[in-house]
Parts: sequence; C-alpha cells; structure tokens
Amino acid sequence: MTGTNELSAVQMVAAFRKGDLSPVEVARDVLDRIAACDGQINAIWHLDPDETMAAARASEARWRAGTPLAVNGAVLDGVPVTIKENIATRGVPMPLGTAASDLAPQAHDAPPAARLREGGAVFTGRTTMPDLGMLSSGLSSFHRLTRNPWNLAMNPGGSSAGAGAAGAAGYGPIHLGTDIGGSIRLPAAWCGLVGLKPSLGRVPIDPPFMGRAAGPMTRTVADAALAMAVLSGPDARDHMNLPPAALDWQDLDGTLDGLRIGLLLDAGCGMPVDPQVRATVTRAAALFEEAGAIVEPIAPWLTPDMLKHVDDFWRTRAGVETSDLPEARRGRILPKILEWAEAGLGRTGEAVYRDYAATIEIRRRTTAMSERFDLILSPVSPSTSFPADWACPCDNDMARTMAHIGFTMPFNLGEQPAISVPCGYDAQGVPIGLQIAGRRFDDLGVLRAARAWEVIAPAPQPWPRLAGVAA
Repeated sequence: MTGTNELSAVQMVAAFRKGDLSPVEVARDVLDRIAACDGQINAIWHLDPDETMAAARASEARWRAGTPLAVNGAVLDGVPVTIKENIATRGVPMPLGTAASDLAPQAHDAPPAARLREGGAVFTGRTTMPDLGMLSSGLSSFHRLTRNPWNLAMNPGGSSAGAGAAGAAGYGPIHLGTDIGGSIRLPAAWCGLVGLKPSLGRVPIDPPFMGRAAGPMTRTVADAALAMAVLSGPDARDHMNLPPAALDWQDLDGTLDGLRIGLLLDAGCGMPVDPQVRATVTRAAALFEEAGAIVEPIAPWLTPDMLKHVDDFWRTRAGVETSDLPEARRGRILPKILEWAEAGLGRTGEAVYRDYAATIEIRRRTTAMSERFDLILSPVSPSTSFPADWACPCDNDMARTMAHIGFTMPFNLGEQPAISVPCGYDAQGVPIGLQIAGRRFDDLGVLRAARAWEVIAPAPQPWPRLAGVAA
C-alpha cells in the first residue's frame, strides 16, 4: 500500500461513510501517486490539481453534513476517477490523441462524464489515447509514449491506453474508457484490470456510433458494478440509449454451477492464438468446470473475409473523417494511421455497402451464438503484450492492425456485454486477460460471472511498483 489511492471505490465509500477517511486525503494521495509515476508511464495528459482538490473539498463537506450525492441509488461521491480524453469534459480540450486536433475547451460534459459529475466523483485527470483511437497502443502524435506499468518496455494496449496504465499504476480505483472493437478490454487485459464493455446503449455516449460503448476499468468487479450504477443513467443525446432498467448493480451474488458456457479458443480470423494465451484461458475454463459450469468448446463464427470487410469499412470511415480536416492539420496525424485511413478513400458505394453488410452478418452470427449459451469464454486478445513503441501487436504491421480483435469486435457489433478479467501472466510479466461475454442486455449476469471468477481465480501478483517510487 502506497496510500489511500490503492483502496477500492467500495472501500473508500465505506470509509467516507464511517468518517474514517476524507475525499481530500484520497485526492491528495492520488495526485501524489501521479506525480511520482507519470514521468515513467505517461498515462495522464491533462491534470488540474486545483480542480481536483476543490471537488474533493466539496465532497468532504457533503459527507460531513450527511448528504452525499447519489445517482440511481449508488454513492460514488468523493471517489477519484480518470476519464479518457475522447469523453468530453466541460472546460477541458479534447485532443483525441492527435496533434491534428483543435484544442478548444469543451462546452459540455459528455453523458458518461456528466453522470460521474452528478454523482460527486472527483475528476483527477484525463487519460491518453492513440491518434483518433485508431490503435490498440499507447502510440500518439500528440502525447508522450504511454507505457505499461507491469513492464515499461511493453505496451499497455489501447485505445484506452492511459486508462489502463493509470489503473495498474494506482491512480485511484475507477478509470473511464471507450470501446468500439476492444479498446476497453484490450488494455484492461494487458494491464491486469477488470474492463467492462456494456451492452450497446447501456451507458449513454455522445456521439453514438455502431458498436461504440463507454465503460469502467477498475481493479475489482465490485468497483465496475458501482461505476455502472452511476454511468447507466439515461441521456437523450444518445439516440441508441437503452430504456432505463431496474438493475441492482450491487447484487453480485451468483453461482457458476449449472451455467452453460461456450469456450472459444479460435476466432476464425486474424492472428493465431499465442500458446501462453491458450494455456492460460484453457486453465481458466477448467476452473469454471470445477465450479460446476458446463463448458463446451465452440467453433468460430467469423471468417478472414468478414474481418477484412470490417477493416475496410473502418478505413473508409476514418478516411472520410480525416479528409474533412484542413490539410495542414491532417498532416500532423501519425503517418501510420493516416496511411491506413486514406486507403479507405475512393472506393465504390457497392464495396462500402458490402463492408456494411458484413457488419450486420457478424451481428447476426454473434447474437445467434450468444443465445445458445449463458456465457462465452475466450481470450481477450490472441497475442500477449508487445513492444511499447509498436502501433499494433501484429509485428507493428498496420496492414494487419485488425488481426488481434477477432475475439473482442464481434461483441461490439452484436451489442452484447463483455468483460475482461485477469487470468495469468506472460513471460514478460505482463497480465493476460480472459473475456466473459453474455447475451444482449445481461450486463449484470456478466458482472456476476466475473465476480465468481474472482473467487476461484489463482491469486494475483502484487500490483507493479515502478522503479524509483517508494512502495
């Protein structure tokens, strides 16, 4: 323990309620931890200690008066959070990880940030991402290279790169990320965190897009559930927002006994599964069986052609969006990403429609497979972590930048909830993630299964202590 920054959100709230701890003490410890570590991992790009301490003092006053804020019955008042930079927060620029961005301060909070602010969460920093969120990496034309606290030579993953690194380094208990193809779950896996991609529309987001979700990255399942109770409040700005649901997010009691679980060890496309990953996920599945689950190996439902269509569709989207920028700004985008995006321009309408049709077919197939089981287990990524300065795990080859999302992307397009939980470590000492996916809208069932996994999982290694930082 370096300080109260290492406590879970659940522990913090309990201590605030008893008067044993103040949000001001916690905020100071989080800021001290950032000051001590961020020169090595570069997880934070915007930090305003005065704003943080003012929010902490306001929360302290509410707790002393016995009037903490609550959203959907959940109390998060005084808990430190970091927010990924592509989630707008009032008064703070939103660079989107790229030197091409306009750095004008944002006028309003995006829905997830608004819910957290309404709940009294203390904003401690905005976390880094790669250019336009187009990489599973901490590489950016705007930020210093974000590194993995478990091994500074290795990548934290992305695009919620800074959120993953911040969580592993102990910058407080809750880190808000976004995910359109794995961008919460991939860094959560390689940073040893719990990372939940909710059902599409469960957490309102602005702007909404096919498969795009916001969700929590935490050290415990209980903290992810607490965050979801607040984040899932409705917001009309998201036209894909699900109707409010009376979910008891704090009720994580559940059993694995009798659950029918599909085990997917081959995505059907992209990179082959690293033997370290396969062995670790297979051992996890055996523990599910020992706990009474009925585990059945399943065949992949994606194909290489489907993955190529998704890659081409996203290239065209990125190409169109970047082509709208003034030429001088467009030229500041990371060259690897700009080249990838521009390859999507000039294609026929027929070709783009075929790409879109493939996304619909992936959605259909993923939903059909999910309906056969209570849960689906798989790796989060077929690969282990990779060098910090690489853009992607596929030998740093942007032509294959989607080759590692065959396990994660289907649940974005299918709209199912999916969570990454730690299940082991690779030869470099970097965590490996297990994905647990559920049926559409069964976010609570996925969280309960993840909590049950925490109970039966092998004991984790201690959280990383960075060189030169006092333990």
